[in-house]
Amino acid sequence: MNKVNAIEVNHVSKNYGQVKALDDVSFTVSKGEVFGLIGPDGAGKTTMFRILCSLLLPETGKASVDGFDIVSQMREVRCRVGYMPGKFSLYQDLTVEENLKFFATLFGTTVEAGYDSIKAIYSQIERFRGRKAGALSGGMKQKLALSCALVHSPSVLFLDEPTTGVDPVSRKELWEMLLTLKERGITIVASTPYLDEVRCCERVAFLDHGQIRGIDTTAVILDTFREVFNPAPLSSPEGDTTDTPQNTIEAPSGAVGGASADNVIEVEHLVKAFGTFHAVDDISFSVRRGEIFGFLGANGAGKTTAMHMLTGLNQPTSGTGTVCGYDIRTQHEQIKKHIGYMSQKFSLYEDLTVSENIRLFAGIYGMKSEEIKVKSEELLRRLQFTEHKDTLVRNLPLGWKQKLAFSVSIFHEPGVVFLDEPTGGVDPATRRQFWELIYDAAARGITVFVTTHYMDEAEYCDRISIMVDGKISAIGTPDELKEQFHQPDIDHVFTYLARQATRSSD
Repeated sequence: MNKVNAIEVNHVSKNYGQVKALDDVSFTVSKGEVFGLIGPDGAGKTTMFRILCSLLLPETGKASVDGFDIVSQMREVRCRVGYMPGKFSLYQDLTVEENLKFFATLFGTTVEAGYDSIKAIYSQIERFRGRKAGALSGGMKQKLALSCALVHSPSVLFLDEPTTGVDPVSRKELWEMLLTLKERGITIVASTPYLDEVRCCERVAFLDHGQIRGIDTTAVILDTFREVFNPAPLSSPEGDTTDTPQNTIEAPSGAVGGASADNVIEVEHLVKAFGTFHAVDDISFSVRRGEIFGFLGANGAGKTTAMHMLTGLNQPTSGTGTVCGYDIRTQHEQIKKHIGYMSQKFSLYEDLTVSENIRLFAGIYGMKSEEIKVKSEELLRRLQFTEHKDTLVRNLPLGWKQKLAFSVSIFHEPGVVFLDEPTGGVDPATRRQFWELIYDAAARGITVFVTTHYMDEAEYCDRISIMVDGKISAIGTPDELKEQFHQPDIDHVFTYLARQATRSSD
């Protein structure tokens, strides 16, 4: 058995039909090393993880984990690896304890036998062992998934973008846990789109279109491929679109009186209670026409519940609010017609073509056939998708899907578009392209209400609010908040406020 390298990959290739997911990939990882496998979506990272965990067979080449061949010694490999995939891999309808027991049984062990391996992590959520996994916050799901991956005491841990959709504080906590695992001699291989997490790795391999473009220290790779990982910062849209006369709108017929014509969203003393628990606890704010408004908060802070009330998906317990002039209590069907919505999952139908998706959503928004036809042709030209109008969405690159989903969400020229973590798990260069579309929409007078766990994106907003324990703890421009809390950037502001939370993130 090799006493130096925990992982050896030699000339591995993997095809899916005509697509080369991996093309002659070779690299090694030393025992006890924290190694990053980074690259854009579709680069082949997940395929490599699945091969190293013996879940997929390579077309050509060889690989070993802890000296055991991933094909001929598959059983030995599986006993030595822990795997935490990007999507929540646990059983939502099983409790915390049931999930842990299930994974222990899979590896022929028990929770009691492996408790010492997971004690430092599992003890933080053990008091919720009777709660169903689907009811946990993002940070707690992370801890449970990591506990399940470690319960059989693996020597190598594979993490495939495990923190996507998780707030910055919970992400930092996870990486603090991972570094304690390194002290126990566990080898860690991780992929992540977050640069602060990439910098936690000792070495990284940059994988692109199935090929290794470079392997070196984190600093060297991030510098060598800086156009991919550190694209030039966005400049603000030309001119201040917020207060210009062309962006002033009249309240629609039947709208609640008293709302400012310049404010597209107005909220006063909004509360959403579930029994005695106040998920949203007396929040008030307004958002102006054409403004890019960042709505931030740790997992469990209440921002998703607040957004559901603003988009007509949930009713408030008390308080008032208007969106595009319509009352969120009594006119939620009207609100739905005047807003756009896009989530991290892009909301597109993978089995429909580009044109079919456009027509479908335009019809849902109540647009007339002739208008749909004219605007569809215009949109396809603007996105340079004309030649791909009959392409199935599933066959589009991630960046194209993103652009299409966002364009579809504002196809009917809504007063507000709600973006719920739309760039989760996306590489920096693609995220930058997406934010160029956001700036363009705002310049056309569309208000952008966006949630994100990327703090560099928060810096792009005109104003941001930060929720803690169901309340808005801070609101203002990025510069105002940095000055108010004496912090160098919004990431530090967010961490400072989120760590003052008193209710558990559960």
